[in-house]
Amino acid sequence: MNRTIAGLFAGLLFGLGLAVSRMIDPAKVLGFLDVAGNWDPSLALVMGGALAITLPAYQLAKGRAAPWLDASFQLPTAVQIDGRLLIGAAAFGAGWGLVGLCPGPAIAGIGLGRWESWVFVGAMAGGFLIVRMIGRPAPRTDAAT
Repeated sequence: MNRTIAGLFAGLLFGLGLAVSRMIDPAKVLGFLDVAGNWDPSLALVMGGALAITLPAYQLAKGRAAPWLDASFQLPTAVQIDGRLLIGAAAFGAGWGLVGLCPGPAIAGIGLGRWESWVFVGAMAGGFLIVRMIGRPAPRTDAAT
């Protein structure tokens, strides 16, 4: 129950931060990406603020054996850069650059009734279904070398 409440609180705080910083507004994000035109640096300031909080918290967490509300840390084990990663990163970047939304801000935008967010999240869900229909690859057994 505590994990659920903590997750809900963290999600609400994240969504509130996205809304207050206007990162749920595709025009705001596209303004940041328009480096050759009317560039808006505010997204860089939002990212800098997030890093200023995250880096010390991450260093503090590294000294712990386990997080406060779980038995162990859930860290990624894959170390190899493969085609799926590159294709996924390219699709994410292209989508972000074309429409100015990524999953977090889009979901936060749904909470505020933004129609663009509804369209984006619907397309994202469609992409998830396509990947599921295509099938998942065999689990990777990357070994740290």
